[in-house]
Amino acid sequence: MSDAQLEILASRAGLAVDWIDANGRPQKVAPAVLRAVLTELGHPAGTAQEIDASLLELQRRQQERRLPPLLTVDVDTPLDLARYFEADTPCEIHLEDGARLSLRLDDQARLPGLVPAGYQHVHIAGQRFTLAVAPPRCYTVADAVDQAVPRAWGLSVQLYGLRRPGDGGFGDTQALEELARVAGERGADALAISPLHAMFSADTGRYSPYSPSSRLFLNALYAAPGMILGERALRDAIDSSGLTERFKHLEDLTLIDWPAAAEAKQTLLQALYDGFTAGQHPLHPDFASFRHAGGEALENHCRFEAIQAMRAASGENLDWRQWPPQWHDPQGAALHAFAEAHADRIGYFAFCQWLIHRGLERAQTAARSAGMGIGLIADLAVGADGAGSQAWSFQDELLASLTVGAPPDILNRSGQGWGISAFSPEGLVRNGFRAFIDMLRANFAHAGGLRIDHVMGLQRLWVIPNGSAPADGAYLYYPVDDLLRLLTLESHRHQAIVLGEDLGTVPDGLREKLSARGMLGMRVLLFEQDNTRFKPILDWPDNALATTSTHDLPTLNGWWHGRDIDWNARLGLIDANGEIDWRRYREREREGLRGALSQDPQNFREESHEADQVVDASVRFLGHTRAPLVLLPLEDALGLDEQANLPGTIDTHPNWSRRLPGLSEALLDGADAARRLELLACARLQAAERDR
Repeated sequence: MSDAQLEILASRAGLAVDWIDANGRPQKVAPAVLRAVLTELGHPAGTAQEIDASLLELQRRQQERRLPPLLTVDVDTPLDLARYFEADTPCEIHLEDGARLSLRLDDQARLPGLVPAGYQHVHIAGQRFTLAVAPPRCYTVADAVDQAVPRAWGLSVQLYGLRRPGDGGFGDTQALEELARVAGERGADALAISPLHAMFSADTGRYSPYSPSSRLFLNALYAAPGMILGERALRDAIDSSGLTERFKHLEDLTLIDWPAAAEAKQTLLQALYDGFTAGQHPLHPDFASFRHAGGEALENHCRFEAIQAMRAASGENLDWRQWPPQWHDPQGAALHAFAEAHADRIGYFAFCQWLIHRGLERAQTAARSAGMGIGLIADLAVGADGAGSQAWSFQDELLASLTVGAPPDILNRSGQGWGISAFSPEGLVRNGFRAFIDMLRANFAHAGGLRIDHVMGLQRLWVIPNGSAPADGAYLYYPVDDLLRLLTLESHRHQAIVLGEDLGTVPDGLREKLSARGMLGMRVLLFEQDNTRFKPILDWPDNALATTSTHDLPTLNGWWHGRDIDWNARLGLIDANGEIDWRRYREREREGLRGALSQDPQNFREESHEADQVVDASVRFLGHTRAPLVLLPLEDALGLDEQANLPGTIDTHPNWSRRLPGLSEALLDGADAARRLELLACARLQAAERDR
């Protein structure tokens, strides 16, 4: 079998045969790995005959003159259509506003750059396609806060960690609404939240917000139904379901008991649905309107949830890939029959989606009403579980047989497998990027900003065949310019900023592409160092947000005291020598950070604990950077020492389960939080005056 032919096939299918690792060393994907990944991409490569056949099929597709359903272009830029049409061909553009524009292709068969931004419909030579015309840049922080040189600030919070009386054991949109209001009153322009993607209602033991069932819908457990249906309906449902004592017990826990809390919340939601459908509730028209607007995508998600619930009740496999074949097709006759027989159950899941959407909408309204220029910043996970609703609903656009991860590096010598599926680049193009656009719209819907986790995935992702080791993967490339244009267009239409989490190995040129389109990168204080020499304030860039830490890193207080090292040692993730070396290096890092912070004479003047002074000084430090937006994690505002998630662990560390101390509406009233928010606000004002 010819490796040369195999490598040609891989390259044409969008795989990187040769790549550079995190240490700058060249690597090459093994032939066996290429064959496995190609086969899962739909290009059989097990034999020389299969490789030749796959090459011929790819060549046929790439040479055919069939128009894809959607093309993208930048505003004021000609679109090359020479592959499909002759020069001087007339065409008619049906604009979104109802107007029509008659044009001709130029002598190079290019559509002139006269088409305005938006999704415009092109009629040419008896064919039609959608032209997505992107504006020059995204909606930016400067647009949101109406400042030419913005120096905004905000908070970030793990939504589940918030508290309020009657929440049932974890945070919800009512607690979020309360926090948004008090943060806005203190001058915050943004409140970034953990992902709210839909999880698996039938499997309450799965609660990592970055491994969702679907990125098109929301986790209904976060709904605060009393805010939508009224406190009387809520109280009646709690009483009739006997939930009062269960809720009180769950609310008293330090760590969230997710299975128990989810079961209790689902019991409440079912009781509310029964009451809602039994009478003539005044919100029936709003619910009906929501279902109608949700269309096929919402119906499919609710059908999926109903099937999983039925199979869970009988102890059957929940993974749709193991369902009977007739249920693999969401549009098949078997699914229509199921929907008719289980209309009430499907209606329940639609009701749950309605409640959480209306609750999140309220929270964003509260944030903006409290004076925030941006409001909520939603968090978009890298992918969705291949066994989930989104992969089932969009089988031609998601790669359910591949998982996303990271290749081996110095920190993870075995590599990482994240257990989530990615979009199919070919499937996206084939379907006019439908799944990608729908996902963006769903996540922009009730937010003033969107954080894209692992933004490098817009250009390439490390994909691994299901069941293989993380090292046995390859980089799969995406049509990054098309994706960025669509992201820019949706940002502009929703008037929402875009943040790209670009921590780690970033492909050459990607940061420049993001910056050119007004998308902010991300800089973390703990990482902004060169071998313990921390970057000075004025060396921080003006095209990235600044933050002290992230959900995958220790809090500032925890970092200063080595809590992350303690956890790694306790769980056996490092050996004794590794622990000694790490603690020695951390001591040098502490000295380096203190040295950088000491450049400001306002720091370290108080008679208080050193760690408290370090946190205060770090907050002031970030406030003085040139970052258009500074996000302070609530854990650092409060001076907490435990982090939300410890990468490399599943159930040995309480990931995604820590609750914050105090009620959400009073969290910012404590002396530490109030002082740090004031420090940050003052530093931001001073930075704005300096850079004006």
